[in-house]
Amino acid sequence: MSSHLGTGAETTLTTPSESSGESATDGTGADHDGGGRLGSVFWTSLGISAIFVAWAVLFTDNLNKVTNTSLNWVTATFGWSYLVITLAILIFLVFLAFSPAGNMRLGKDGDRPEFSTPTWFAMILSAVMGIGLVSYGVAEPISHLATPPHGLAEPNTPAAAVRALQYSYFDWGLQAWAIFAVFGLAIAYSTHRKGRRTLVSQLFEPLLGDRVNGPIGKTIDVLAVFATLFGTTTSLGLGALQVNNGLGRLWGMPVNNVSQVLIIAAVTSIFTLSAVTGVSKGIKFLSQGSTLLAIALFVFMLIVGPAVFIANLYIESLGQWATDFFRMSLQGTAFGGLEWMQWWTYFMMAWWVSWGAFVGVFLARISRGRTIRGFITGVLVVPSVVFFTWFAVFGGTAIHVDMFEGGDIAKQTAADINSAFFATLDHFPLAGVTSVIAIILVVMFFVSGADANTYVLSMMTSDGSLTPRRWVLILWGVLTGVTAVVLMLAGGLNALQNTVIVTSLPFLLIIAGLTVSFWKELSADRKEKTGVTL
Repeated sequence: MSSHLGTGAETTLTTPSESSGESATDGTGADHDGGGRLGSVFWTSLGISAIFVAWAVLFTDNLNKVTNTSLNWVTATFGWSYLVITLAILIFLVFLAFSPAGNMRLGKDGDRPEFSTPTWFAMILSAVMGIGLVSYGVAEPISHLATPPHGLAEPNTPAAAVRALQYSYFDWGLQAWAIFAVFGLAIAYSTHRKGRRTLVSQLFEPLLGDRVNGPIGKTIDVLAVFATLFGTTTSLGLGALQVNNGLGRLWGMPVNNVSQVLIIAAVTSIFTLSAVTGVSKGIKFLSQGSTLLAIALFVFMLIVGPAVFIANLYIESLGQWATDFFRMSLQGTAFGGLEWMQWWTYFMMAWWVSWGAFVGVFLARISRGRTIRGFITGVLVVPSVVFFTWFAVFGGTAIHVDMFEGGDIAKQTAADINSAFFATLDHFPLAGVTSVIAIILVVMFFVSGADANTYVLSMMTSDGSLTPRRWVLILWGVLTGVTAVVLMLAGGLNALQNTVIVTSLPFLLIIAGLTVSFWKELSADRKEKTGVTL
């Protein structure tokens, strides 16, 4: 994922004082409160993170044993909660969009959108068109072709091809964006309309009252920090694996832990420096540049790939996805399939949960003045369509190569999931050039996304300050990189996936709670304004 979110005043949420003309900074990049109060949330988060890193370094086998055991227990016992809660949030958002509250604005009644609708859509897409699209744009569909989800088709058949894209749409579609949308709505309403601090705990004021400033609220903020931290480290790990695989194919770079650690270290240095200097223009360039490169790669594949086959497969798989939507949304593991769900659906949903706070802050930043209806429609529909199309073009091309051209992309993916994208590019002209573009794309997503997440982590541990101290930014940047490294060394992709699933579960409950809290506040405000509840 990548983002326009930086540390400069022009790229962050505005406080009530800023919106009234009073600057929150003194022109030097430091705010008047010294970068925010470093209280128990900061020290608790830092202490537990340090303990986790030490555990991973000193007792690696024990860490793997505990996370594997925890993963199996969490998914077997509570895996259904990812399905039920995300579907409930999606239904809530659709209801809200069509309710009278859909006309309410994210801000004061007189506020209007800061950005035009096309620009707003472009910013949303640039925020999240990240590493995952390169990592899984081919890997997930081609894996499902070889091993169809839930045994719904015979491997490597036309039915399997349709199911492959259908489940890719599900893992990357409406449920993911529902998580981001409800977070963005709640944060935008809380900050722009109510003038509260940009902390997750503040979203619970309608439910908890003043207790959001006590131990309960601080616990919520600590959990938000850890969800965000492990979501970022997962992306860093995936990015390192992709870059290493691409460089290995092109120039023979060894595909091993040493190379991946060096890649993470180099990129960590870059995004930490970017976060500290607050070079918003640089981040804006990275976001815009990565979007243009992604579009260029997409158009190239559409031109040289089997366009007619892709179009037909896209329509058929989209119809299958729509037909089976509620069945997929509630299909658990009562009769087996736990391992498959851990590797795909549960992991994807946990990843979305872990990115909720960061993406929510970004969406809130760019959506002031928009109506609730416009926000929900835009955030749910447009990115989902773009993601579906990306998977159809790249995944559909790989499927065509394997089914009709004697390719072995699925076989290469089974051996190393990070080879899928580059294995597909190898079957078409200018493979060297397009592979270099893919590597550059991953690095750009890598830097801009991690930069923004470092800022959000620093903000959340600085009492919601919009200009965290530089040393706090450096600390979280380094800690993010170190955590990614120790998890990579502890067990590679498996360790990353296991950790993000286990750590996201408490935050899933927090997202459910903030949805209820937001509904309660929205209903109370509408009743006060119109005398009618929702």
